[in-house]
Amino acid sequence: MRTGLGLALVISLLSFAAPAGAAPLIGQSVDENQLVTLAGSTRPEMTAANDRGPVSDTLQLQHIYMQLRRSPAQDAAAAALMEQLHTRGSAEYHRWLTADEVAARFGPAPEDVAAITAWLRSSGFTVHNVYAANGVIDFSGSAGAIRSAFHTEIHNLVVDGKAHIANASDPRIPAALAPAIRGIVALNDFQPHPALAHRTSKPLFDTGSSIWPQTLVPGDLQTIYNITPVYRRGISGLGQTVVVVEDTDLYSANDWTQFRHAFGLDKQFPQGSLRQSHPQPSQNPDNGAACADPGVNGDDFEAIIDTEWASAAAPSAAIVLISCADTNANFGGFIAMQNLLTGRGPPPSAISVSYGESETYDGSAFNAYINQLYELAVFQGVSVYVAAGDWGADVSDFYTGTAMSGINVSGFASTPNDVAVGGTDFLDTATGTTATYWAPTNNANDSSALSYIPEMPWNDTCASQVTAEYLGFPNTYGPSGSCAAYFNVFPNLVAGSGGPSGCAFGNSLQSTPGVVDGSCRGYPKPSYQLGIYGNPRDGVRDVPDITLFASNGWWGHYYVLCFTDTSNYGTPSCSGPPTPTNWSGGGGTSFAAPIMAGIQALVDQTAGLQGNPNYVLYALAAGQYGLRGSPSCNASLGNQVSGSCVFHDVTQGDMNVPCVQYAPNGTPVGSYDCYYDGATYTTESGTYAPLGVLSTSTRSYQPAYTAAPGYDYASGLGSVNVDNLVSRWPGGGQD
Repeated sequence: MRTGLGLALVISLLSFAAPAGAAPLIGQSVDENQLVTLAGSTRPEMTAANDRGPVSDTLQLQHIYMQLRRSPAQDAAAAALMEQLHTRGSAEYHRWLTADEVAARFGPAPEDVAAITAWLRSSGFTVHNVYAANGVIDFSGSAGAIRSAFHTEIHNLVVDGKAHIANASDPRIPAALAPAIRGIVALNDFQPHPALAHRTSKPLFDTGSSIWPQTLVPGDLQTIYNITPVYRRGISGLGQTVVVVEDTDLYSANDWTQFRHAFGLDKQFPQGSLRQSHPQPSQNPDNGAACADPGVNGDDFEAIIDTEWASAAAPSAAIVLISCADTNANFGGFIAMQNLLTGRGPPPSAISVSYGESETYDGSAFNAYINQLYELAVFQGVSVYVAAGDWGADVSDFYTGTAMSGINVSGFASTPNDVAVGGTDFLDTATGTTATYWAPTNNANDSSALSYIPEMPWNDTCASQVTAEYLGFPNTYGPSGSCAAYFNVFPNLVAGSGGPSGCAFGNSLQSTPGVVDGSCRGYPKPSYQLGIYGNPRDGVRDVPDITLFASNGWWGHYYVLCFTDTSNYGTPSCSGPPTPTNWSGGGGTSFAAPIMAGIQALVDQTAGLQGNPNYVLYALAAGQYGLRGSPSCNASLGNQVSGSCVFHDVTQGDMNVPCVQYAPNGTPVGSYDCYYDGATYTTESGTYAPLGVLSTSTRSYQPAYTAAPGYDYASGLGSVNVDNLVSRWPGGGQD
């Protein structure tokens, strides 16, 4: 069958900034008998064991995103402009674009949009919007229409005891349309995970000290990372906006108010504000409720983390929580972010994203969407900070809580267009120096930190070498190692995340869900990471970029929160000094990302919008680390670290986690990046299974990953001295 495709059908419905001169990529009429497959759109969970059969044809999938393809010439031009926007001396330096200008230069040809939307409508779908700035078509339709048009069924699944829906195979489309279509972003209802860890119920290493444990309040953050001098210079985020991306509303906005009041932020920085928003698309805002109010759901813990701690770093900034309801084919946070970035309002200083999922589970189509969404932000001068993850170097196994899938990173954090923020813990408890770094009593704002505190990668697991040494074990692995003794006592997959991008493109084999294999390829190494001391010559994008404290209390330190949702780890009220009974708490790179977004607001107050901060962060690191590193900036020096350092170079500890060859129910899963040395553990079925530690080699112990001088996968460039960072940022401070 051949379908006539008329331009008038779509122009009457949709208005978008079309690129003048963009060459159409579709040159043939649609023939439904000539099909091609759009690879990279099938979830790894779509297995026979999880499959519960097809859904009803009448089931509606809401707000499906189709990612359009740019021409090679457009891709090259976009990449070249990105470099020029961040190169001092270039005629394009910091000449940020509007969303309409991005659409005009890099958006799809109107003829291609007309052809595709007409085909969608003729196939029974409702087309809601075309987001030309990042090349996305938003449409909805029934499972029956999907089966007929895309030649794949939507099935019911049960994964980890929870019901889901997902397409059974990669969609197929008419070959004539394929040159202009990158893929279907999602035909499933799987959602990303917040990168947070709730406060441990009782820290393992209770020394009995009267000054232990120490919780982090805003004043501690200001002391440890040297933010106070910046505030004294009148730089506190005034006039800047920090956006946090969510799929929920706040349980109570009064929690944010109480948090600021309890720690004196409202008195010292009265200009700080909070607003919640559900951004609608700038075109056809009423067409299909593109951003429904999500109300309050189980992610409200994440939302209060982001708003309170972004404000703790930039206390005079406007904090804006944007959220939309998740659909059964889309993440509400990205619906909100896309609507914000394609709107007509002024861009914020920074956006914080604290959700994540591995590149392999996202699939290549979703990864392409994330990358182009972040790119749109950067083109407008907006800095995007993303939590690197809380699952060590194996982000795929969030569901099981035990490393089985090998090394992989979060696709939300691994794009070249964001700053990936990793996590650290403090070393004072392990080294017996707590009294050196914490006062015996709190001051007026309940802070007690005395200076910068030595840091190591955050790691709650038995595979931490620091933990093994503290407990007197010679190794983490083997029959005499800490994991053989403590595997069922310690958390199995709670640690800061990092590693090389491995599956941004291509596809993992369906038979091994979550594993980097098959045709998987990582993002190419961006220019800003080239030649940095410690950064491996691996040819791919590496994460994290920087790191901050993110522990949830394993070594006695965690962040406090005012959070009154008692059904979700909250407390009835927030009053008096922060204690476990009257304040909530936790850790995770979910804290580190909004804090860094707040720090970016401090930079922007003096230097203006910065786009992708990595261009400056790595340039500053190149100056600090040079060709041999910078021993005087070693984070292990603690309060003796040089006052001239921009980065505290984390060199001690690791983020390694234990791994197993069998799932907890005894099912064999194979061996991926796992070094075994004779240790075993008991499964739920009562059998003994091999136990190892995550390693880049299965024949020798090569832990994934350890801290080292300069850049490393466990801590990136290190944590920051904010005063030095702001002062030395080009265009502000001492520049």
